[in-house]
Amino acid sequence: MMRYLSIAAAVLGVVIAAPAHAESQVEVDIAAGRLDSAIFVLGKQAGISIGLSDPHIGASRVPRIKGRMTSHQALTRLLAGTEAKPQRVHARHWRIVRIPKRLTSERVARKFNPVKSPPQPVINPDIVVTGLLMRHTIQSDAAGNRLTLSLDDVGPSAEVRGTDALLETLPSLSSTQLGPGRNRLFIRGIADSSFNGPNQAVSGQYLGEARLNYNAPDPDLRLIDLSTIEVYQGPQGTRFGAGTLGGVVRLVPNAVQLDELSGKTSIALAATQDGDPSADANATVNIPVIEGVMGVRASVYTGRQGGYVDDRRRELRDVNRMDTMGGRFILRVDPGAGWSIDTMAAVQVIEARDAQYVDGTGDRLERSTLFAQPYNNEFALGQLVVRKTWDDTELTAAINLVDQEISETFDLTLPASEPFYPELPGLFHQRGDMRLFTSEIRLSRSLDNGGNWFFGTSLVNNRYRIRRAIESDFFNASVVGIENETSEATAFGEITWPLSNRLMVNAGGRISHVWTKGTTLETPSLVLSAQEATVKRNQTAFLPAVGVQYRFAESLTGHVRYQEGFRAAGIDISDDQVERFRNDEVAAIEAGLVFSIGGETGFDAGISAAYTKWDDMQADLIRGDIGLPGTLNIGNGRIWTVDASMNWRPLPGLSIEASAIWSDSKLTEPAETIFVGNSESDFADELPEGAVIVESDNLPNVADFSGRLGVSYTNALSDESDFSLSAWVRYTGESRLGIGPILGVKQGDYVDTGLSANLDFGAHSFWLEGSNIFNARGNRFALGSPFILAFGKQITPLRPRTIRIGFDTRF
Repeated sequence: MMRYLSIAAAVLGVVIAAPAHAESQVEVDIAAGRLDSAIFVLGKQAGISIGLSDPHIGASRVPRIKGRMTSHQALTRLLAGTEAKPQRVHARHWRIVRIPKRLTSERVARKFNPVKSPPQPVINPDIVVTGLLMRHTIQSDAAGNRLTLSLDDVGPSAEVRGTDALLETLPSLSSTQLGPGRNRLFIRGIADSSFNGPNQAVSGQYLGEARLNYNAPDPDLRLIDLSTIEVYQGPQGTRFGAGTLGGVVRLVPNAVQLDELSGKTSIALAATQDGDPSADANATVNIPVIEGVMGVRASVYTGRQGGYVDDRRRELRDVNRMDTMGGRFILRVDPGAGWSIDTMAAVQVIEARDAQYVDGTGDRLERSTLFAQPYNNEFALGQLVVRKTWDDTELTAAINLVDQEISETFDLTLPASEPFYPELPGLFHQRGDMRLFTSEIRLSRSLDNGGNWFFGTSLVNNRYRIRRAIESDFFNASVVGIENETSEATAFGEITWPLSNRLMVNAGGRISHVWTKGTTLETPSLVLSAQEATVKRNQTAFLPAVGVQYRFAESLTGHVRYQEGFRAAGIDISDDQVERFRNDEVAAIEAGLVFSIGGETGFDAGISAAYTKWDDMQADLIRGDIGLPGTLNIGNGRIWTVDASMNWRPLPGLSIEASAIWSDSKLTEPAETIFVGNSESDFADELPEGAVIVESDNLPNVADFSGRLGVSYTNALSDESDFSLSAWVRYTGESRLGIGPILGVKQGDYVDTGLSANLDFGAHSFWLEGSNIFNARGNRFALGSPFILAFGKQITPLRPRTIRIGFDTRF
């Protein structure tokens, strides 16, 4: 893997300097439809803001445009044949103004008289900004409740961070906190377990067209050189090859530019109170190999996150240092005739010197352990994407291969029980190997009436192998491991059709057949019989989806959508026994409203409510006082969520943004072996063998309420420079670590804060950022090692107050 990083670094080293271009080209793909929808999409794809001087212009119909072009070229093509024209306000800001009617007759005269008349003045125009983050905006492709944001929306330090930057920005996104590279992501309250196991993750992840995970944890890729970040909430059975229960996070890289030499470098330094300093650096270069035909785009990055946790027993300070390095390489070939070929390779290595949890004593930034508990995550991806376009029709074929290896060490030391039992030191080693192959083919078409359809097929093969071993002074032994192989063949599709200029409906479906095979590894002959060493299962599922969107007025739009999700049944090992569990399914219905009053000073707001029914829920439990988590079907549950957001612009350049999500999740019908109560004495009847008593019927890792409030101000100092300030505060509500004894501990209920300032001079920018301004401790996650959780409190605190300073330069 290091060899690939060296190659990418060598490619970057070829370029030292190059002239800046006045306006670079970007990859544009906008469906035919209304102008107001088209400029919103263009704003996100081109990284610009676009305003409308007259909101009635937004109803104009525009054609589909696709290809590489400048912002001006894209706007000109969109507005051809309309009564509007583009007008540049600033280097990255445009507005669309109505062409005065008298100019229509003047065009004829100008063909014979080249004398130019002075441009008409625009007095106090009302501008609707469409290039900013507009949460809960309903998309014309009816892809579900999608949140789209850029790196600017995440903050100036976005490129030197990973998923944590998204968690600070979106309350509907949550995660476990075992450490970057081994966390599980949850979207809008759909959370099953705090542990990584053989069952499919409830949230899917993509890098461009590449599916990143099946049952693997979040690889926590750095947010380097991205065009947009998309978060799809709720089941996504008809939109992606990944038919997930909770949603999809998609990172969209910047496309290769075939006609310009350009690049960017960034350096950031950070100081953490009561901790070690941190440093990050990254660089990106775009090289046209054959202008207009072939080009490459490469990024490399490295960083060290200083530790801040002390170990009293080993007398060590700041033990939880973490190093990250990685890179991405994209080769694009555009042979013409509507064809394009993209090849991408990406690698990342995360090495953590020790775990990041504490025991809550002293100043709550220390613990007492005998051993270090390091871990590392090695991630590699290869992708080939071929596209062909015919007018309004596009065919996309993608083949992806992902390899991820995770090595973990947990403390297994059992405390002394005086006067009979001494302390028993021990370590538990675990190594997981995940290999994922996916192939997706999608055919889509944009219709002249503003609707669209798409159809896709997906083939998946995922192999998950985990090996475990115990190391102690008394004995070393292998623990039964397992290899699960899952193959899946899927067809999915959806059509969106306007019934009027206000009403749009969509319907789709997904059918999947899944083959699962589980094989035990390092099997003790006295524990598992030969017949149990390999288990096979086959399943088929059909998932429908329907939705309606209605525009009540120019400023108010509503939607209702029903969709289902399915997760294949799995196989696991618990207490040296083969465990088979049923597939789980979710059915979700949501309704929402979006209200927008445009203008340089305006107001946008959205609210949605969702009800999710979750049957045969797969979750991880710890059975017994000490042991590995094991998967069980814990029963049926339901989740109510209400999430809302607003963006108010009371003054030019000033924006006040707020977003929140309320969630109420319950285990409504526990399985036969699950009993809700405090102890066995709460039950009159004798409990059956294998019974598990849970203290609460709340689902794990789902905060009851989370919210964020942010204020930002931007001022254009000149045509080439901007200055911006922002501040935010986020509250994360209370949740539980898991279901059942030991895991029923509480976590969450803390406040985090941040400040940032950015000075942009066009080709250069400087930024300063502070996080956890009030140096709160909090408890992000109540787990460090599952083996000693029963013997004491475990807390994962917020990173202490940290100040970052960074410098970016573009050429």
